[in-house]
Amino acid sequence: MPLSLSLRTLGRHRVVQQSKTRWHASVCAQTRCFSSKKLLSSSSSRVGTSGVDYDVVVIGGGHAGCEASSAAARAGARTVLVTQKLDTIGEMSCNPSFGGIGKGILVREVDAMDGLCGRMADLGGVQFRILNRSKGPAVHGPRAQVDRVIYKRNMIETLESYPGLVLKSGSVADILLERGEDVDGLAARRLASQDSESAQLSATVVGVRLESGEIIRSRKVVITTGTFLGGEIHIGLKAFPAGRKGEAASTGLSKSLKDAGFRLGRMKTGTPPRLDGRTIDYSHMPRQLGDMPPTPFSFIHDTVPHADSQISCYQTRTTTTVHDIIRANFDKSIHIRETVRGPRYCPSIESKIKRFSEREGHVIWLEPEGLPEHTDIVYPNGISNTMPEDIQAQFLRQIPGLEDVVMTQPGYGVEYDHIDPRELKRNLETKRVSGLYMAGQINGTTGYEEAAAQGILAGANAGLSAAHGDGNVNGSEPPQLVLDRSDGYLGVLIDDLITRGVEEPYRVFTSRSEYRLTSRSDNADLRLTRRAAALGLVRDPTRLARLDAVEADMASAQTLLERVVMSPNSWVAKFGGDVRMAYDGQLRSALDMIRMGFLRDDVWTGARGPENTGAEQQQRQPARLRLTRPPAARISDVVPAWADVPLEIQRRVITETMYHGYIKQQEQEVSLFKRDEGLRLPADIDYSRIGVLSREEVEKLSAVRPDTFGAAKRIDGITPGCILTLLKYVQRNPHNQGAGRAVSDGANT
Repeated sequence: MPLSLSLRTLGRHRVVQQSKTRWHASVCAQTRCFSSKKLLSSSSSRVGTSGVDYDVVVIGGGHAGCEASSAAARAGARTVLVTQKLDTIGEMSCNPSFGGIGKGILVREVDAMDGLCGRMADLGGVQFRILNRSKGPAVHGPRAQVDRVIYKRNMIETLESYPGLVLKSGSVADILLERGEDVDGLAARRLASQDSESAQLSATVVGVRLESGEIIRSRKVVITTGTFLGGEIHIGLKAFPAGRKGEAASTGLSKSLKDAGFRLGRMKTGTPPRLDGRTIDYSHMPRQLGDMPPTPFSFIHDTVPHADSQISCYQTRTTTTVHDIIRANFDKSIHIRETVRGPRYCPSIESKIKRFSEREGHVIWLEPEGLPEHTDIVYPNGISNTMPEDIQAQFLRQIPGLEDVVMTQPGYGVEYDHIDPRELKRNLETKRVSGLYMAGQINGTTGYEEAAAQGILAGANAGLSAAHGDGNVNGSEPPQLVLDRSDGYLGVLIDDLITRGVEEPYRVFTSRSEYRLTSRSDNADLRLTRRAAALGLVRDPTRLARLDAVEADMASAQTLLERVVMSPNSWVAKFGGDVRMAYDGQLRSALDMIRMGFLRDDVWTGARGPENTGAEQQQRQPARLRLTRPPAARISDVVPAWADVPLEIQRRVITETMYHGYIKQQEQEVSLFKRDEGLRLPADIDYSRIGVLSREEVEKLSAVRPDTFGAAKRIDGITPGCILTLLKYVQRNPHNQGAGRAVSDGANT
């Protein structure tokens, strides 16, 4: 069989249409086999045959794959994670860090739903900082430098012992599909020729075939191949197939998806050279310390193991000499071309020099890849490039502090395939093939955090669908984890992908969310934990208990502030008379005085030490919450018991109090948004038959196939007149039963 998607009928009676009794009997009979060590090679299986059945197969052991496989297992599905090398599961392929502006909120949302990456980052974190401290809490970005060795080791150990999950070494060559009763091969040709929506029920995934020839039958498949899908590495003028340095690309899957009719695009990314830290002169570089105390990612952690032994990072810059060397060798890199789009917000040094030719230097952060006992390697953040190795060595030694540096690995670029994410539903299942899910860079995103967030959602939904048999006997749809833009940054990420598509690698920023005042890093547990628990996705028994305790502590702290009530005269006397306040006779609580700005504690500042420099690192009041008048007193001066409230609870209560008016206004905006999201568009609309729509509108609506009127509004180029036309059309056609029906968590959208 060629390395292509097997768009042939496997026989209804072989897999898909076997009775539920027979399927579950098979599952139950094999359950005993998974209590021992769960590592399988591609040449063997748990019961010695090549036809082991699983509910969910996850392809790829990167950040999306780790979250997808564990989420599917938590959902109750018997899951197997298939990856080329078991010892690279959880590998941090590029920068040794997690989080950042926008990204850190994603990590906390993943953790709130009992995901893994936040906990693993805490255990391996060697420097913790809250970015954007000079601004309000709504845009704070938790970030951590992470020891690669510790992170990967803990991830592998966690997944090895994860209930319901098996790890298997192998490379997937084909996705096995079934197309009804078709046995003449015509189904494959029809599937590839149909548009994504009309083909959504044309095929159903029934398993995968490994390059060894072994077949693994499953009800769902999640593809999380990262940069391995048709991956090609570039160093100078050299190009060779690979997903990352030293690991083979996945070429069979790429051809398979294309043969199936998926619209594929090409993107690129890169990584900087790695340096021997022992050959770097740090003596004249600004030093960056971590926050004390550090803020963990995970809501179930109070602190982190390396809180008292955080490492330092250092800052240097490129020079005009560096720029001249690189500029003179642009012709020696095949990666520098405009036909393939790279990440705009994490550009290569070549791109920076081209786009900002007037600048004399660009910042480089020297970030150790782990604790000294594990590595001496330093990651130079800011000089990703694809120059020939000798050119890289040459320009590196022109950077201050790197005059004698030894390069342990050259930087390189990677080009890879991705699908058009507009071919996905909100649960990250493909419209073209039932039971096939995508997560991570295959959807056109970039970054560990974006991959992990997609992974937990795709894996959870694949697992829920498999565990609930794609619906109940009464015809109801299986429960699904579906988030919209008002639910958090994961909802924003998914909505942007499926409604707008991608023209460059997509990354999350706080500016992408309209509801960032309510989608903060500090309240991700309040927003998502119980929602995930209701679907059975929260396995850790301490998580809900801690959430209950947090809510109780917040309520107690608010009550503490509400009970201190005084008249304007009494408040002025309390403040020593040096305050202007309306003498209106109205009684006000300490909570009211916080909202008005008369009481304030700076609970967001982290003590970073005297060696930090830069305006953003100074201890100052967040700009969003800064008042024209200075606070008249500290909260604990007026409410002595406030000093006994835990710092994290203080932060949460003050944030909620200061944003109170804005949050009320945003809640009204969310209500209007939910109204539009509650009006569903039928899946089978033929937009070409709506005569008054323009050709551009027909093309865009047909490409995206929006499931709600709200989603249709967010498609670029769709006008209010078009939306009104759609509304009238669905109301005139009585067969469109879905119009106006509300979307719920259980909707298989």
